[in-house]
Amino acid sequence: MLKEYSITGMSCAACSASVERAVRKLSGVEACSVNLATERLFVRSGEDLSDAVIAAVTKVGFGASPVESAKLQTKLDEERRAKKLKADKRRLIVALVFAALLMYAAMAHMLPFLPCPVSPEKPVPYALSQLALLIPIVIVGRGFYARGIKALVKLHPNMDSLIAVGTIASFGYSLYLTVMILMGRHAAAHNGLYYDSAGMIIALVMLGKYLEARAKRKTGEAVAALMRLAPETATVIMKDGTEKEVGVAELVVGDLIRIRPGGSFPVDGVITEGMTSADESMLTGESMPVEKEPGSEVTGGSINLNGSVVMKALLTGDDTKLAGMIRMVEEAQGSKAPIADTADKISAVFVPVVGLIAIAAFTVWMLVGAGFETALKTGVSVLVVACPCALGLATPTALIVGMGRGANMGVFIKNGEALQSACAINRIVLDKTGTLTTGHPAVERVVSSCGETEFIALFASCEAPSEHPLARAVTEYADKLGVPYRPASGFEAVTGMGLTAEVGGKTYYAGDSRLMDKYGVEYDRGVYESLMSEGYTVIMLADEEKCLGMAGVADPIKRGAAEVVSKLNSMGIKTSLVTGDNESAAGKIAKEAGIDEVVSRALPEDKLKYIAACRERGEATAMVGDGVNDAAALASADTGIAIGSGAEAALAGAGIVLTGERLDGITDSILLSRATLRVIKQNLFWAFCYNCLGIPIAAGLLFAITGDPNLLLSPMLGALMMSLSSVTVLSNALRLRIIKLK
Repeated sequence: MLKEYSITGMSCAACSASVERAVRKLSGVEACSVNLATERLFVRSGEDLSDAVIAAVTKVGFGASPVESAKLQTKLDEERRAKKLKADKRRLIVALVFAALLMYAAMAHMLPFLPCPVSPEKPVPYALSQLALLIPIVIVGRGFYARGIKALVKLHPNMDSLIAVGTIASFGYSLYLTVMILMGRHAAAHNGLYYDSAGMIIALVMLGKYLEARAKRKTGEAVAALMRLAPETATVIMKDGTEKEVGVAELVVGDLIRIRPGGSFPVDGVITEGMTSADESMLTGESMPVEKEPGSEVTGGSINLNGSVVMKALLTGDDTKLAGMIRMVEEAQGSKAPIADTADKISAVFVPVVGLIAIAAFTVWMLVGAGFETALKTGVSVLVVACPCALGLATPTALIVGMGRGANMGVFIKNGEALQSACAINRIVLDKTGTLTTGHPAVERVVSSCGETEFIALFASCEAPSEHPLARAVTEYADKLGVPYRPASGFEAVTGMGLTAEVGGKTYYAGDSRLMDKYGVEYDRGVYESLMSEGYTVIMLADEEKCLGMAGVADPIKRGAAEVVSKLNSMGIKTSLVTGDNESAAGKIAKEAGIDEVVSRALPEDKLKYIAACRERGEATAMVGDGVNDAAALASADTGIAIGSGAEAALAGAGIVLTGERLDGITDSILLSRATLRVIKQNLFWAFCYNCLGIPIAAGLLFAITGDPNLLLSPMLGALMMSLSSVTVLSNALRLRIIKLK
């Protein structure tokens, strides 16, 4: 059995790894995974281990509760995240305001054109003012210390641990010098203060954490959007024939439910009364409406387009196909190994190593008789030089600038994981309806026994009173040709087949082959089957004597789609078309776009299987889609790319969203991700170069070799080196605004 839990208190990949390790140790656990973005834990076991799982998670310092109702838990999680994000924003504002004041107090004396309220000439107020301004920053940023120190104690250091160690060293040594100033024992102690460094580190990292939390909050919206497909209430027909509106959660198998035009089917079931057509495109990918009659199955979340029908509930609650799709999205998200922040991975080794070097430096200088002050100075200098400003900024600054560049290009990238994963793509899986095609039926072929203009004018007159998508395709084609027409009289819909209408006192039939057979109208079956084999949906117009002609309706390919596929191929990226539509329609679009590999009539689970097969072949796969039926595939793929005009669930589940119906954003996003990853690697290189050079010098290596005390790095110079490394990293990241993508 697969059990889901909501986890609270996680802040980074090291936290989720701690939860996984704790749960995996439990007897009976077959597999487990933590989704840091949605804060969910998935545990597979032969029996219910809820009590043991909750105890294990609590023991390592986090909260856990079983998810009984996905819909209720999603709502509670959303409320909790919104409340926390609001509180984090208040704390961030406090930190940024006081950090700015602290920097001004520390640096104003260096700029003669600024008023200088305090200066090193008066060491006591200079030191105390900085201490007073730092205290509020430490208070609002206390979470870093709580999490970082806890992780250190449990021997699983993370980025918070590095921040805690570095800023405590900065604060501690500055406080020591402040005491020396107050005692009048160190005349130049004010030169070694770096309260401002500690304050800026906390404020900048809080800003990064806030932006990360906002991005994480978006990941839960895919499931919420799927849940909103089903209506909140349904109209149940009681045993006495009266109708009563009840909550969908109250529906049981066997209930008879009235569905009116424009309404959504609340659960899975079968039509028992009436005829209609249903829009299932958001669930199955079928571009055309599906006709429903007594005995036809209907799926919860699909839309009833015209007729009023009665359905019998067969599957309710968590047993419906929509609920299964929701579980697929959640499990697909949870099964993905989270791409841990590079800095978090580094800090797992870097923090203990730096701590050992600092302790070793202090101990060695004490043993050789250099004195307590020199030993303390070298130990603290090591910690300050290793403070994670450059390392912490290396990845997020490049990601933020890269995302901003993408937004200007019409490519909205939701998080750093999506941006990083896109650079490795070598297989693009494309949906058809609404992705490669416009998603709106249009007349593309006309075969008639009379002139096309005359035929279309008559056809449009008959179809004008109808709201059916195929009828609108005919009238739009007439408008496109500039053919005048008047709505027919005596209109009557024949549900599932077409319509009858009167024009000029004469009766006409407009619809598919079943309508022609119903009224005994002869038509050219060879032409009909030929159009069908080419991927068209064929509708005909006939009078009481003969068929007047046929119109081939299709979902047309988007402008520029073939060029995008060609460009992807030139970049070494393979393309596939995987759609819920039929073989003919899929083959037609694939041929026009230049795609060789096609999978048709694919259900949501089939799309998941196809993506899994691609990944098993070692292909880094991106899914491009726009419908609800693509949501699980978008979550399962290495990179999910959604068309901006698509369904809410698809937009929420994808890591990258393209504005409107643009397809060239696919290539833009891949090129941008490659450029951003190059900058990230460069930033990490420079950050490490700085640490590799700075730490030995801070530990006193040059002093030990030469004996020259001037080569002993002071904490103040360590802070300066830290600042210079940060400027280098930021400047390199800002290049992403202007570099040419190629």
